[in-house]
Amino acid sequence: MIKTVVTDIEGTTSDIRFVHQVLFPYARERLSEFLRQREHKPEVAAALAELRLEIARPGATIADLIAALFGFMDEDRKSTALKTIQGMIWREGYLKGDFQGHLYPDVAPQLAEWRQRGISLYVYSSGSVEAQQLLFGYSESGDLRPLFDGYFDTRVGAKRQAASYRNIAARLQCLPQEILFLSDLCQELDAAREAGWRTCQLIRDPVNCPRLHPQVNHFQQIDLQELAL
Repeated sequence: MIKTVVTDIEGTTSDIRFVHQVLFPYARERLSEFLRQREHKPEVAAALAELRLEIARPGATIADLIAALFGFMDEDRKSTALKTIQGMIWREGYLKGDFQGHLYPDVAPQLAEWRQRGISLYVYSSGSVEAQQLLFGYSESGDLRPLFDGYFDTRVGAKRQAASYRNIAARLQCLPQEILFLSDLCQELDAAREAGWRTCQLIRDPVNCPRLHPQVNHFQQIDLQELAL
């Protein structure tokens, strides 16, 4: 029996183009000015300290750090420090009303139905926890944060490593077979399955994708009872 659903965001609940065509350019355009104006604020300073550790340069200047972050963005590195700083910039954008978090129209109704049925709901994304909360809190479908029990990002581990899913299961105090992971990427689903989780792949765009995991095109097609078998 599936008692917990953990969902990815990009390509699963939200169009990946929203992230790449709206969120990423918004943060990139404002990154340098944002850091230069706020580098001494506690939350920004903490993220920059983490970045200095990541690049093994404790004496790096703000210019060095900005250059490193632009490099990370160019290579799409899953840097926790970068994701944290991007989340801070996106926070301002959401609060200003510059954009809303994109969700496929099938997502919110199904999440609400599962919640009503007593299913625990979590998010696991490479974006920071704050970025996840902002997307669902300022979504086109309204504030969905009350539906979720918690959020996980790369601080729990990389999404393509089975150990990350074991870590999440331990924190949730759930049996692995009672957890369903939703994602569009086979590599992430492979890692979750290796950890003993149930899996389901969201195929949002018509592509010729090998059927290595159960596949659906939208959330209403997800049958928890069937996936638990």
